[in-house]
Amino acid sequence: MSKKKLLIVILVLLAGGLSYLKVQANNEPARQKITIVGSTALQPLAQQVALEFQKEYKGAQVNVQGGGSGTGLSQIQEKTVDIGNSDIFAENKEGIDAKKLTDHKVAVVGLAPVLNKDIGLKNLTSKQLADIFTGKITNWKEIGGPDLKITVINRAQGSGSRQTFEEAVLNGKKAVNAQEQDSNGTVRKIVANTPGAISYLAFGYINDELQAANIDSVAPTAKNVATNKWKIWSYEHMYTNGKLNKVTKAYLDYILSDEVQNGTLRDAGYVSTKQMKVYKDKDGNVHAKKS
Repeated sequence: MSKKKLLIVILVLLAGGLSYLKVQANNEPARQKITIVGSTALQPLAQQVALEFQKEYKGAQVNVQGGGSGTGLSQIQEKTVDIGNSDIFAENKEGIDAKKLTDHKVAVVGLAPVLNKDIGLKNLTSKQLADIFTGKITNWKEIGGPDLKITVINRAQGSGSRQTFEEAVLNGKKAVNAQEQDSNGTVRKIVANTPGAISYLAFGYINDELQAANIDSVAPTAKNVATNKWKIWSYEHMYTNGKLNKVTKAYLDYILSDEVQNGTLRDAGYVSTKQMKVYKDKDGNVHAKKS
């Protein structure tokens, strides 16, 4: 082959390659990887949805991390992540400019008091629960349980779950000084293995190794959350900051789809916002939904 013909072949191949790359760039999202950080109460759902989403949305990589609601809100405000997960409204977190963030309410999470199973109690009154977490009741025998010291496991400062629990249970009273943990998973292990232990967990973390306690004979169920008969609940927020890239938008659309809301979400122990008969504003006031 002459040098002239060889040069023509090379130029044709190069042109074809550039055209292929251009088509690929137009067909694929501008950004393939997104990072989601924050609420550990929302983390299991966010991770499960990420696995399903990646099967549907070829080439996408979704990295889900915990760290707590405070971390999620601060990092999305700083734009170091694509989505910041939170159990609380951004307006209620000091140092966060909620006006710059966009709130996507993707689910409702219920929280329930959980006891070490050896305690043997299945129901607590609202007053008993508040007295335990403020340190007034220190032994289970005071409320019909065994002669055993109560070990309170609280959530860390900045935890959305802690704020939700204390607003619903303590009514402004100060919680007793206690061991603090920032992860639902860690709390579950500690309560299951510590005699006399009590804490609280998102519904999706509760298993047979623990005793979830009724409050005033009301069971911690999705049905009771939906009507506010069970009062310890909050929205699961996914906050974004600025214009969404294609993968972030696609992920949010997917988690809000009927497929996820009516399937994956409920199977994981959450309540769909569509199922709620009431809504809660940023000040914690509960209102009946208008039909």
